[in-house]
Amino acid sequence: MNKKSQQNHFIVDIQTSYQSTSTLVVPAAALLERWVCAVFEHECLAEAELTLRLVDNPEMHDLNKRYRGKDKSTNVLSFPADVPDEVALELPFLGDIILCVPVINQEADEQTTSPLAHWAHMVVHGVLHLLGYDHEDDQEAAIMEGKEIVILNALEIENPYSDDEE
Repeated sequence: MNKKSQQNHFIVDIQTSYQSTSTLVVPAAALLERWVCAVFEHECLAEAELTLRLVDNPEMHDLNKRYRGKDKSTNVLSFPADVPDEVALELPFLGDIILCVPVINQEADEQTTSPLAHWAHMVVHGVLHLLGYDHEDDQEAAIMEGKEIVILNALEIENPYSDDEE
């Protein structure tokens, strides 16, 4: 299933390739779009386009192994676009964010947090990666986590790192 929506000058293309089960929480397209747009607005982007792809464990495992050399599934992967300057686009295309439905739900359960709050965190996290933020060292992590906390707070979602500070 593909769904394209346009909000202001933002396009969020949502692709799903997971097998739906009644036990897994999957946010509605409107929520996914809201979380993406919250990052765009926080970062003062006037226009942008990206793709969110919701997948099962096998697809995420394959991508994580192929592109990161890690032989396991993970929660989120971000693939920034590398569009040549001579290619004319209607909007700046930021790239693709891959979200693993079972892993995100499992992590929410293990962290005893709201599944939707964890989904929001993973979407915000993925978009920030597309915008060039990272967490490879402590300084970069502090900057990225600070942005995540502010954006999630604006969405009325609690700080996902609050237990880390205790």
